[in-house]
Amino acid sequence: MKRLSALLVLASLAFAAAPARADEGMWTFDAFPSAKVKAAYGFAPSQAWLDHVRRSVARIPGCSSSFVSPQGLLLTNHHCALGCVAALSSKEHNYAEAGFYAEKLEDEVACPNFEALRLDSISDVTAAMDAATKGKTGSARVDASRAKQRELTTACSKPPAVRCDLVVLYHGAVSKLYKYDRSTDVRLVFAPEERIAQFGGDPDNFNFPRYDLDMSLLRAYKDGKPLETTDYLKWNPQGTKDGDLVFVAGHPGSTQRELTVSQLTYLRDVSFPRVIPALAEWRGILEEYQMIGPEERRTTDQTLFFLDNAYKVQVGHEQALLEPDFFGQKVAEERALRVAIAKRPEMQKRYGRAWDDLAAVQRKKAELALTQQYVAGGPQGALWGAARGLVRIANPLPNAPEAAGQGADAARRRLLSPVPIQPGREELQMAFWAKRLREDLGADDPFVKKVLGSQSPQEWAHVLVTTTKLSDLNYRRSLLDGGKAAIDASDDPLVKAVASIDADARAAQRRYEDEVAGPEGKAAQDVARARFAVYGTSTYPDATFTLRLSYGAVKGFTSARGPVASYTKVGGLYDRATGRDPFRLPKRLIDAKGSLDPNVPMNLSSTNDITGGNSGSPLIDKDGRVVGLAFDGNIYSLGGEYGFDPVRNRTVSVDSRAMGLALTSVYKAQRIAVELGL
Repeated sequence: MKRLSALLVLASLAFAAAPARADEGMWTFDAFPSAKVKAAYGFAPSQAWLDHVRRSVARIPGCSSSFVSPQGLLLTNHHCALGCVAALSSKEHNYAEAGFYAEKLEDEVACPNFEALRLDSISDVTAAMDAATKGKTGSARVDASRAKQRELTTACSKPPAVRCDLVVLYHGAVSKLYKYDRSTDVRLVFAPEERIAQFGGDPDNFNFPRYDLDMSLLRAYKDGKPLETTDYLKWNPQGTKDGDLVFVAGHPGSTQRELTVSQLTYLRDVSFPRVIPALAEWRGILEEYQMIGPEERRTTDQTLFFLDNAYKVQVGHEQALLEPDFFGQKVAEERALRVAIAKRPEMQKRYGRAWDDLAAVQRKKAELALTQQYVAGGPQGALWGAARGLVRIANPLPNAPEAAGQGADAARRRLLSPVPIQPGREELQMAFWAKRLREDLGADDPFVKKVLGSQSPQEWAHVLVTTTKLSDLNYRRSLLDGGKAAIDASDDPLVKAVASIDADARAAQRRYEDEVAGPEGKAAQDVARARFAVYGTSTYPDATFTLRLSYGAVKGFTSARGPVASYTKVGGLYDRATGRDPFRLPKRLIDAKGSLDPNVPMNLSSTNDITGGNSGSPLIDKDGRVVGLAFDGNIYSLGGEYGFDPVRNRTVSVDSRAMGLALTSVYKAQRIAVELGL
């Protein structure tokens, strides 16, 4: 913890206010600063270049990917395909442990509940959204926004081939409609063993040097055949050198660089002190559960992997906000913006109160935090999610996401997903939620009594998980096909448990929308529009898990321990291996050692600005060729949630040369190597 804090305080000193500078920015494709790149690197991406890259990148669940052949071959990270790998695995065939390679096209296996979205077009719908919410506050504003969003996306979408999303940029200053080509038949082609994909495990996470082969290959299909595409990224087997200009095209999940001081204060003083200890406790429970046996380990490995990552991320975010120098810079940025607004009487009249309104909302948010988390939220997990999904499909509120349109389609797809449900993990999750519920709300709280009755959290979870029939896909389908009558009449214990508290959950959510979400959305939009009026598109919007392009250069950095080179090499992988987890190599890598050139670059660092969701993004050169695969950031990137440090913040990628070497010389994946032009 002390080490992380010391590193982040150094990073925070370099954070800059708007407008963006250096290699900062996750830019939208319709507002990319080509002239700025030209001034810095001598190359300006043309519109044709931008359009080609945009059409060559696809969003997948939680991550990014790119088309790398005209036959729909998709390149992404191993950890982005881990859900598919886990779903296809069994006690007899653990593909996370053994790896997977489809030697023939017919051996490629469909990933359950998986889709690839390729951005086709962007249109501005700000005026329509503003008209829908004009003069409305609280839950009425939320309802109006949802209704207009559904109207716009439904008119645009043509399921299942086309999906449209309403995207809010600059915290409400701009609204865009993103239209995607959608592929729902995505199949696993290649995934190495998890031990080499995540070599170094949690100790190496958010660190550099790294030695990971965090890659996998999928394929999009259409009408049962590989998707044909003219837009794809060619492979550069020569890779890069120090100082080369590189781009990252992908879908950064979220950043909070535009939040006000009061919103950041809420995160620092209310949210993180509650969330981080809970994550640590949940991690300890999972680690203990894994010690029971290999099957318990297999069924929770994926959960623990992402939990370890989330815990480190949240700690890094908290530490950034605890640094006085960094927080002082955020205060100074806000003060400068408010001074600029105050000098324009009309803008001051329109937006001047927004910061104070947001501060008042944060106090109400803190008051309702536990109710929102437990009463409106409920447990995590597939079984509880299925039960709640059924109850709400049967009894939808008019403007609820699952009521109609794409939201209803998505809810139905989740319920009919063939991904295996692991009862042991589900019971752990529900028991942990119930334990925290009783601790945080108190044993005498009426809602706690309504949920648990006289049962302990462990008894409550055990009874529901062992008696529900919702693990059976056919049973879930029968309830869906039977509609409201079948769901309402269901005697399934978990469905009944969810139904018994759903009115409480909806009432809590409604109150939150009235007193927090609605007012915060209006005030945040006013702040965003004030900022936009001052800075315009000289800066970039916060990340929203929509397609962005960042630029930078291959470059090392100086850590607290001294200079760090831009590249690691294959030989360093073997030097780092200990034969023990998390530095244990798969047998294939051990056997191949003598035939591999130890000087081939393994991983590399660059100055690109990325965040979570960029995992699986291609690292490309100015010719639009793949030179790497982004999979992480270094330790200094954790503070990037709130600001960018051009001196130390680095993107970490798998080098194209290492990926090519692995496919040809380790895994003997000649079919794919030929397809990639290796």
